[in-house]
Amino acid sequence: MKNSIKPIAVLGACGLIACSAAAQTLFDYSGADRMERIVAAAKKEGRLTMYTTFAEKDQPTLIKPFEAKYGVKVNIWRAGTDKVLQRTLAEAAARKYDVDLIHFGSPEMEALSREKILQAVNSPVHKDLQPGSVPAHREWAATLLSVWVQVYNTQLIRKEDLPRTYRDLLDPRWKGKLGIEAKNQDWFASVVDVMGGGEKGLKFFRDLVAQNGISARTGHTLLNNMVIAGEVPLALTVYNYMPEQAKKKGAPIDWFALEPAVARSNAIGVARRAPHPNAALLFYEYMLGEGQQYLVKMDYVPSNTRAPSPLRNVKILQTDPIRSLDETDKWTKLFEDVVLKRPGN
Repeated sequence: MKNSIKPIAVLGACGLIACSAAAQTLFDYSGADRMERIVAAAKKEGRLTMYTTFAEKDQPTLIKPFEAKYGVKVNIWRAGTDKVLQRTLAEAAARKYDVDLIHFGSPEMEALSREKILQAVNSPVHKDLQPGSVPAHREWAATLLSVWVQVYNTQLIRKEDLPRTYRDLLDPRWKGKLGIEAKNQDWFASVVDVMGGGEKGLKFFRDLVAQNGISARTGHTLLNNMVIAGEVPLALTVYNYMPEQAKKKGAPIDWFALEPAVARSNAIGVARRAPHPNAALLFYEYMLGEGQQYLVKMDYVPSNTRAPSPLRNVKILQTDPIRSLDETDKWTKLFEDVVLKRPGN
């Protein structure tokens, strides 16, 4: 009996190895028929499972065109960032390989990469993405950007008076008029770099707070609403879609972007032990390519520079996901000490 089982087990193992090798070839393949091969292999698998933080109300706009075009079913499990991270890590530790794709914040994607959970992808579309969208290891790529812009009340501030650079915020005309979201340490860290880095960059913020003050509010929606109400004439860190949506409804609000505009990205990655690797690879390509048009329709800022964007002509600086992962405590404390707790706030 043992002799009859052993060859079957070996054959099964070889089959799995051959399957993995074929998938690996497509992940690295760069021939002219690359997409044709990926589509054919994905259709054979027929389905994929993705863990994501992507808003449930927006999922059909993105998923239905993919399913209709390729005949590959997309199963979604959605939760908050912490739960997606915890579930993915726990299943990997238990050697439970159900997930094909993960889509959430880039710092969390980098955490999964460090745990050897993701698969490197060699995609020609990477060259079309915003700078900073793909790390050197190529195990994830940014799909959309949450861009912090500056927002002002149009009844209190004239467009021609707006600051044109970060340093212009030091002008005395902005004394008592500036607001910031209370948990935007990633934006703060990036602007410190823009303003010279280290003590030079920190000095810019110390001078700004000392001379003009910055009021802090918890929540971007609240800060946006306070600009509309006139309680905060000029807010430094609001996501771009918020004032745009309010403006369309007639609110006295508009936005502009000091450059470089700072952005936080959401990213996608293929699980290294994906049960449907080719279907996962096809959706990965879709999200970075043709799927970008659907992100734009939902007021997201696309990572692909070929896609239309309200910030198309704005220079964008993505926050460093490695720094966000490794130095959260450091920058949170600096943000609190330099901006939130300084005299004048």
